[in-house]
Amino acid sequence: MPKMKTNSGAKKRFKITGSGAIKRQKANRSHILTSKTRKRKRNLRQDTLVDPSNMNNVLHCLALR
Repeated sequence: MPKMKTNSGAKKRFKITGSGAIKRQKANRSHILTSKTRKRKRNLRQDTLVDPSNMNNVLHCLALR
């Protein structure tokens, strides 16, 4: 059976933490930033974890499932 290929887009967007959780960037910080508050833009900078309901899809894209 051939190896599973990793999804190239997912490879660039997700990182696995030491505990096995998956880190991701928050959305809505690429354009139209003038209408967003300073606090909102600052909070969008931090990474967050992938929700457990989406974990299987992300693992599949990363060829880890």
